[in-house]
Amino acid sequence: MSIHRLVPDMLLVAITLLMHVGFYLAIRGTSRFSGSRRNRMLLGVGLAVSVAYVSLSMVFSMNRFASLLPVGEWLYWLRGMGYLWALGTFAVFTMLMLMRRVPAGFSGGRRRFLNMARGAALASPAVIIGYGVGERKKFEVKEADIAIPGLAKDLEGLRILQLSDIHMSPFLTEKDLERVIGMANETKPHLCVITGDLITGRRDPLDVCMRHLAKVKSDAGIIGCNGNHEIFARAEAHTKEYGARLGMNFLRQEKTALRFGSARMNIAGVDYQRFHAPYLRGMEKLVERDAFNLLLSHNPDVFPVAAKQGYQLTLSGHTHGGQITVEILEQYANVARFFTPYVYGRYERDGASIYVTRGIGTVGVPARIGATPEITVVRLCAS
Repeated sequence: MSIHRLVPDMLLVAITLLMHVGFYLAIRGTSRFSGSRRNRMLLGVGLAVSVAYVSLSMVFSMNRFASLLPVGEWLYWLRGMGYLWALGTFAVFTMLMLMRRVPAGFSGGRRRFLNMARGAALASPAVIIGYGVGERKKFEVKEADIAIPGLAKDLEGLRILQLSDIHMSPFLTEKDLERVIGMANETKPHLCVITGDLITGRRDPLDVCMRHLAKVKSDAGIIGCNGNHEIFARAEAHTKEYGARLGMNFLRQEKTALRFGSARMNIAGVDYQRFHAPYLRGMEKLVERDAFNLLLSHNPDVFPVAAKQGYQLTLSGHTHGGQITVEILEQYANVARFFTPYVYGRYERDGASIYVTRGIGTVGVPARIGATPEITVVRLCAS
């Protein structure tokens, strides 16, 4: 494993360690519980146990170390709950810092309220964990109308089912995926596209996932592209080969054509395009000027280049809609915003559009907050 793959995990371990230390100091300074020597010792032990848990859950679930351990569902959950505990700790630390001092002028009622709020903050890790884990299985069908300038009459109203970021693993079981496929088939799409990340790691059941996906029913079949986790699993070639055996066409820097009435749809698909690398090199050659051009790209950051090359619509995933996202002053705060401006939904540029789906599964953290999993149906409309 290259060192750059270890940096995010180790950075989170370091940040979590600092948050735990701050949490410990905040409790010592604000809680009556910390008054005696015995209680301070209990706080210290709790700090050590919590830091050890978060650190080990992340470090020993990295591929480099996981190969030395018996692999099973517990390893996914160990890491995922470690991430959630880190998130909860950060929430607690932030709230305690905001409430660490009660102004002298506050009335007794206000003091009591702040003290109650401070106590409630201590329960926030458990609340976050419970809520987020439950939300990850609240699958919903999201319909999105996309207006296309000059859309051919025979393409108007075309329904494209998009499934993305399935991440079949202990966090998303066969039973979960069967439920998703059932909901997807109820939408009766004209075309189904899959935009990458069928699994999370090399040990996940890729073939099982693909056999379930092959059960999706659409008039024009199933067309897909690879995501970054297919790269991590070294499964790009296998995905294409096994997909073809199941009747699914996974495109790798190539195109295929479909006809709906008298209208021609040109669909291009690319492997995962690494962030900030030169995007879509040579893919302008796949554009057909007398057809509607649809690009399947796991990474939505390619959109400006795709629009410039002549793709009228790009369908992407990758961001999970932030997966853990919080609305602050009518803006959504999440980790994905640090990497791309195209986090969720429809965006327009130079007469072209992109739709970024929240996807089905989860990665890293077995939870979704503010970004429920999505089965997407894109409907083409003339503008």
